[in-house]
Parts: sequence; C-alpha cells; structure tokens
Amino acid sequence: MSRDPLARPDELIRRIYSYVAYRIGPGSDAEDVTSETMLRAVRYRSSYDPKRGKPLSWLIGIARTVEHHSARPRTTVEAHDPASTEDLAHEVTERLTVVDAVTRLDPKDRELVALRYGADLSTRQIAELLESTPNAVDVALHRCRARLRAELDETSGPSARQRVVARAQVEPSS
Repeated sequence: MSRDPLARPDELIRRIYSYVAYRIGPGSDAEDVTSETMLRAVRYRSSYDPKRGKPLSWLIGIARTVEHHSARPRTTVEAHDPASTEDLAHEVTERLTVVDAVTRLDPKDRELVALRYGADLSTRQIAELLESTPNAVDVALHRCRARLRAELDETSGPSARQRVVARAQVEPSS
C-alpha cells in the first residue's frame, strides 16, 4: 500500500512555491507554476512511487517540468506592500541585490540555490534528487556560494556582501 504523497499539502505547497520563486522570482508566475504543479500531482498521485523518492522530490520534478513548459522566467521581483521605514527599504535593496546576483549564476548554480534555499532541502535530499552523492552536492554548493559571493562583490562591494551573508546565516545541511 503506497503512502499518500500529498498528505501534508500546506508544507509541500510552501516548499514548492519557495523553490519555484528562487528559480523564476516570487509573485504570480511562481504561484501559477506552483498551482499547476499541485494540480498535476493530484491528477497523477496514483503514479507516485515512495521507493523512488520522497513526495517533495517527486513534486520538484513535476515543478521543473511545469516551469520548463511555462512562460519565460522573470528576473525581477514584484514589490509587496512596501512600508515607509528605512530598514525595510534597506532590506528590500539587499534582497534585490541577492536576487540579481542569483539570476547571473549559471543554470546549475541557480538550481542548487533553489533546491537548498528555496525548497529547503538538505544536501542528502538534493543528492538523491540529482542522483549524486552528498559530498558532491556539498562541494558544488560551496563553489556556488563562492561564485555568488563574487557576484555580490562585483555588484555591491564586499561590505554589502558581508551584510547579506551575515543575515542569511548560511549553514551547511546534511
């Protein structure tokens, strides 16, 4: 008897949306891809095989297909209810700087960032999804973060990168 892959939809939807938003930017396009992913998952839930991976991995595979067949990826972020404080303006500027730097990474690096920080997968889960080893994923993530730091330095200078990295509290995950 197979386990229902959509038993905890709220958590899965949040993680799929986060993954997609890292790939194409937050907003209506990411919501559309997430909705279509979940619709396909419901339609094909009987094809889910727990021996081939966890539900989140299955859904990310569906999201990749949906994203590939959907409208062009966006590279800008939509504003959401801006407040009039300097702190918020500074935080938005930093986020936009990071989003801009991520969009300049190559597709493999963007995928790693989306899986690790968007979908909040561990390196072990990413390795399983990409049919790799956790060590190879750790190395790839380390190199990806180095390239991202270089992009941030090029765009905003080292002090901006240090603030962003300090706020992100990047921690390796296994």
